[in-house]
Amino acid sequence: MDGTWLSLPVKLSEGVLQTLEELKFTHMTPVQSACIPLFMSNKDVAAEAVTGSGKTLAFLLPIIERLLKREEKLRKMQVGALVITPTRELALQISEVTEMFLQKFPQFTQILLIGGSNPIEDVEKFKQQGANIVIATPGRLEDMFRRKSDGLDLAASVKSLDVLVLDEADRLLDMGFEASLNNILSFLPKQRRTGLFSATQTQELEKLVRAGLRNPVRITVKEKGVAATHVQKTPSRLANYYIICRSENKFNNLVAFLRQHKHEKHLVFFSTCACVEYFGQALESLIKKVTVHCIHGKMKHKRNKIFAEFRMQKSGILVCTDVMARGIDIPDVNWVLQYDPPSSASSFVHRCGRTARIGNHGSALVFLMPMEESYVNFLSINQKCPLQKMPPIGDVVDVLDKVKAMALSDRAMFDRGMRAFVSYVQAYAKHECSLIFRIKDLDFASLARGFALLRLPKMPELRGKTFPDFVETTVNTDTIRYKDKNREKQRQKMLAELKEKEKTLPKKNMKNKAWSKQKNKQERRKKMTAKRKHIEGSDVDDEDINELLNDTRLLKKLKKGQISEEAFDKQMTRGAKHKTDSSDEDI
Repeated sequence: MDGTWLSLPVKLSEGVLQTLEELKFTHMTPVQSACIPLFMSNKDVAAEAVTGSGKTLAFLLPIIERLLKREEKLRKMQVGALVITPTRELALQISEVTEMFLQKFPQFTQILLIGGSNPIEDVEKFKQQGANIVIATPGRLEDMFRRKSDGLDLAASVKSLDVLVLDEADRLLDMGFEASLNNILSFLPKQRRTGLFSATQTQELEKLVRAGLRNPVRITVKEKGVAATHVQKTPSRLANYYIICRSENKFNNLVAFLRQHKHEKHLVFFSTCACVEYFGQALESLIKKVTVHCIHGKMKHKRNKIFAEFRMQKSGILVCTDVMARGIDIPDVNWVLQYDPPSSASSFVHRCGRTARIGNHGSALVFLMPMEESYVNFLSINQKCPLQKMPPIGDVVDVLDKVKAMALSDRAMFDRGMRAFVSYVQAYAKHECSLIFRIKDLDFASLARGFALLRLPKMPELRGKTFPDFVETTVNTDTIRYKDKNREKQRQKMLAELKEKEKTLPKKNMKNKAWSKQKNKQERRKKMTAKRKHIEGSDVDDEDINELLNDTRLLKKLKKGQISEEAFDKQMTRGAKHKTDSSDEDI
């Protein structure tokens, strides 16, 4: 076989071949040549191939060909193919590629169902335009099945389904979508072709294979020239490096590296959303004449736009969490920089796979602290992912004083730094590889200097400890103001209300009250005092401020006898629950 599309044992339609030629996809990748003939000839497929090997076309071309060959043509509201993927960025990417092919086949329509958009708008779009191909994330798709009262009967539409594809199937399970997937599968017809595509095989994925596929053909595509005993999981054209530096020097090294590679395209991975927010803003100020974007899982509406913009850029920096680690195809990424090692070893491989895609060259670099160096050997054995040591980065200068100055000039930056530090320590404590990443080995003073903190936050991990190596700022951090005047005005108003409330709180007459009511009032006072300290301690955002203002208003109503103690406690509990629910990460 010469590797061209014409050499396939099954014939592709003229429109598909023309689109492949226009997109300059002249030759097939191994996963494409292995999967396409099987998927087109009524076989279920479970394919494992290294990230960046061209899996999207391996399932997209069979989908189009199968829909074209249907005896009974699809009507407007009939779904013939369903592609489920773990993240909205990956779904958007697959949708864009699908649209390129459908330009030659106007008889087919597709719809993208992902979080971050209005579900009612999705319902109306489906009702008006229909959809023969649905590309979706599990949460939004499951929600669409429940929208019968809005006039959408998706369960009836999928009765005509020919093909189901689970892309990055192992990640779907990692992210806790198993219940959603089982619910979705219950609506789908048993007589269908199913394809599972992933970069790694797991025990959970094996269960899904047995549950959802009928006598599947298993395909494992290895890198060319790699021995059978050494199945490399990263692309062969990837240069994979590591560098060792103390935690207080990590950010200085990162800034020096990015300044020296200004005209290239980089992904910079951090372990938490809060770290992305904090260090992303710092990089934006420190790396001049370079576009810096940030993406993480808690962003609601901006993610799609930022992702689309960065894909189009020739150079720039995308600061992100593992929400960008899987299946995402961003053209011309030169370097993947892992500022924090990921929580799982498999995620390390997927992060690296954002570069050196489909035959291109690329490089990756992970920053490790001295006590983490054994992670290199672990990756070589556990993930078949060898790393080579990078020479020290030159021209490293101390930029941490500039980051401190940013925090002193804007309380928003100060808040971000405190949240980032706390979230990093919490993530470190939960690391999958706990024998190497041990929280008891963390040098908190060095770490706090590396985060350019003005003072240490109050958190359980630091309780009862002293840190003579960390020098706190002499500035009273309670006096740091928000640059946003409205936000600062709101903070001052809230602090004034809290101080006024403390003056008017009854301090005596507890003896005449029932013990249970005394206890309730004592607990309420503790809660309000804790919240005031929380605000003055600065780990606060607009939602925290609004919540505290609402609590204060409720307390005034209680004192005036406008509401009962039972109603007060009920609303306080409801507010706390809402706060917890709204903080959940949106993937």
